[in-house]
Amino acid sequence: MKTITPYLIALFFSTLFACSSTEKPKTEISATKLDSANMKCYTAVDGTDTAKLSLITAKDGKISGALLINYLEKGDSEGTLLGKFKGDTLFVDYTFKIGAINKTIYKNPLAFLKKEGKLFMGVGQIETYLGKSSFVKDKPINFERGRFIFSTSPCP
Repeated sequence: MKTITPYLIALFFSTLFACSSTEKPKTEISATKLDSANMKCYTAVDGTDTAKLSLITAKDGKISGALLINYLEKGDSEGTLLGKFKGDTLFVDYTFKIGAINKTIYKNPLAFLKKEGKLFMGVGQIETYLGKSSFVKDKPINFERGRFIFSTSPCP
């Protein structure tokens, strides 16, 4: 038992130092370099409300990005997107905050139909099960009733 103890101590400290490393893994660094080359930006206007969307497509087809919606009467909604295209429809999880003061973080599904070079934000029935919100299966998402139609725009 005495001979095992020094090995356990050495294992503990090597694990501790390995977990506390502050260096970024090389995969994150190379992914960051790809982001600007694969980024597309969009803007939408609905009356007095505006929205800005930026999307980054990874090599594996996954989409990440950001969405900022400026509602004149309700306040702003700002957050990140993660998802994937299924055919001509982009399905994402939108993690966001409403307003600058509000600290509550929300997460909802969004769907965008890609048509004629534009992205049409859809409206659909959402259900929450075990804390995860998703579109209700067998209920269609209406892309004609959506408020925002995104057109390509220059990226900042």
